[in-house]
Amino acid sequence: MTTEKPATPESAPVDHLRFHRPHAHLNTTFGNDTFALRAEAFARFFGTPMFLGAQTLIVLLWVSLNVFGVTTFDVYPFILLNLAFSLQSAYAAPLILLAQTRQAARDKAQADADAQHREALAQANTERQAQAAKNTAQLLELLEQNTRLTEMTKNLTERIASLTSELHDHMRQNPQR
Repeated sequence: MTTEKPATPESAPVDHLRFHRPHAHLNTTFGNDTFALRAEAFARFFGTPMFLGAQTLIVLLWVSLNVFGVTTFDVYPFILLNLAFSLQSAYAAPLILLAQTRQAARDKAQADADAQHREALAQANTERQAQAAKNTAQLLELLEQNTRLTEMTKNLTERIASLTSELHDHMRQNPQR
C-alpha cells in the first residue's frame, strides 16, 4: 500500500513555462502545414555553410564546364546562370524577410512572457518581504511582552522575598504565636 501526499501548493510542481505557453503558436514561422514547414526549413537553410559551399561548388562547376568547352549550354556571359540567381533571390528574399518578421514576433512574445514572469517574481518577492516585516513586528511585540513579564516576575519575586523575610523576622520576634 502506497501513501501519496495530497498535492499542496508547496509540493505541486511549478510550471516554469506558464508565461510562454500563450505564445506557442508563434514557434513555427510559416504555420504548421507541410508547405509551411518545408518553406521554413528552406529559409533557414539559406544561411548555412552547407548551402553556401554547395552553391559555390555548383557555380564553379557551371563556369568551368562552359569556359573550358566541355559543354556550351551557357557560354560567357552566363545568362542562364544569372537567370538562376535571379530566380533564387526572387524566392529567397521574401522567405527570409518573412522568417525575420516572424522571428521578431517570437522574440517580442518571449520578451513579453519574460517580463510577465519577472513581474510575477517581483510581486511574490514583495509579498514575502511584507510577510517578513509582519513577522518581525510580531516578534518584536512578543519580545516586549516577554520583557514586561520578566520585569513583573522579578518584581513579584522581590516582593515575595521581602514578605518572606518579614514573616521570618516576625516569627523570630514572636515565637509563641
